[in-house]
Amino acid sequence: MLFGKTILVTGVASGIGARTAELAGQMGAEVIGVDVREPATGSAAFIKGDLSTASGVAEIVAQLPVRLDALANVAGLSGNTGIASTLAVNFYGLRALSEAVAPRLREGGAIVNVASIAGYGWRANLERAKSLTSIEGFPEVAALVAEHGLKDEEGYPLSKELLLLWTMRAAHQPLFKNRGIRVNAVSPGPVETPILKQFRAVLGDARVDSDITRVGRAGTSADIAPAVLFLCSDGARWINGANLAADGGLEASINAEVLGF
Repeated sequence: MLFGKTILVTGVASGIGARTAELAGQMGAEVIGVDVREPATGSAAFIKGDLSTASGVAEIVAQLPVRLDALANVAGLSGNTGIASTLAVNFYGLRALSEAVAPRLREGGAIVNVASIAGYGWRANLERAKSLTSIEGFPEVAALVAEHGLKDEEGYPLSKELLLLWTMRAAHQPLFKNRGIRVNAVSPGPVETPILKQFRAVLGDARVDSDITRVGRAGTSADIAPAVLFLCSDGARWINGANLAADGGLEASINAEVLGF
């Protein structure tokens, strides 16, 4: 279901992005990779680009072909570089790229956002999330952080809360909906990637170890990439605005605890 399709994958230099690009190629797709760093293994098509600024997004888009079938938004920061850069890359840059790429996506195409179980709290923080996702364009993120009194330790979970809320909104926005472009998310739990140590530093060992203990092991990039590509494929043609928890049952365990059943 991916054979002959052209898929844009961000964050291809390592982790989930690298495995997603590799698997897509094995399944017959043409892959265009984007990252701030060159991948260790050569990619058929690679664009060195930075999602943290509006100009960086524009430079990426200028190098893309006129037609794409899917966009896999995998690139992201762990939060260790501060909240401004984390929000810029994980949400505002991702959204700007998605909106700019939309006219190049074929009718019935797909956008898949890699979110996280860390965004679980969007319901509890709904008003804040609504306010920050309602800001149009690519804002001056540092000023936004100061205006809202946001803290560095909130950066990663907040970015994923915004991404989950926007995924549901975008699925019904005319830019995407009028051409049948599906917008979905995949939320991994802890995954053994090169930035897991950074997550430990940001979220704390206790939180990460607790999540891993709940499901028996950490995930791997190979666990997540198939879920991303399924949502990119025509097999998911009637799935839109959804969040697929690829976490070994972590969200189910947390729901059971929170809801008391």
